[in-house]
Amino acid sequence: MKAQATYSVQKWKEDNWRVISPESKMTKASVEYALKGAIECAEAVEYLMFYKYFDSKDPHKSSAQYVGLMNLMGKLDGKSGSFAVEDEGRFESGEAVSKLRILEGSGTGELKGIRGTGNYRAGPGGSSFELDYHF
Repeated sequence: MKAQATYSVQKWKEDNWRVISPESKMTKASVEYALKGAIECAEAVEYLMFYKYFDSKDPHKSSAQYVGLMNLMGKLDGKSGSFAVEDEGRFESGEAVSKLRILEGSGTGELKGIRGTGNYRAGPGGSSFELDYHF
């Protein structure tokens, strides 16, 4: 089954973890999203990021790779529960692109037994979040 949603950032708190040079660093970010569509939920994520290039005057010109661990809690195609997702992505030219993997055994409630993969994209043109899942 496929489920699609758009999302918006509700909270973004990012701190330096290690500064390598004036233009290169590692950070940790705690982020909260709201998803709307076939996926109606609150999403909490912890990201670790490596900026191979960081532009302090315009962060959208930066270039980074990141890994994250997400928890989605709400409804997926009308079924209530939560599940965890592994996120691996990159940020280039103002756009974030990620590959997602639902962590087996993480589903609760009506989402117990969920498995699958997905992706998301965010940039100046908006955001999209898609899961291809099964039970």
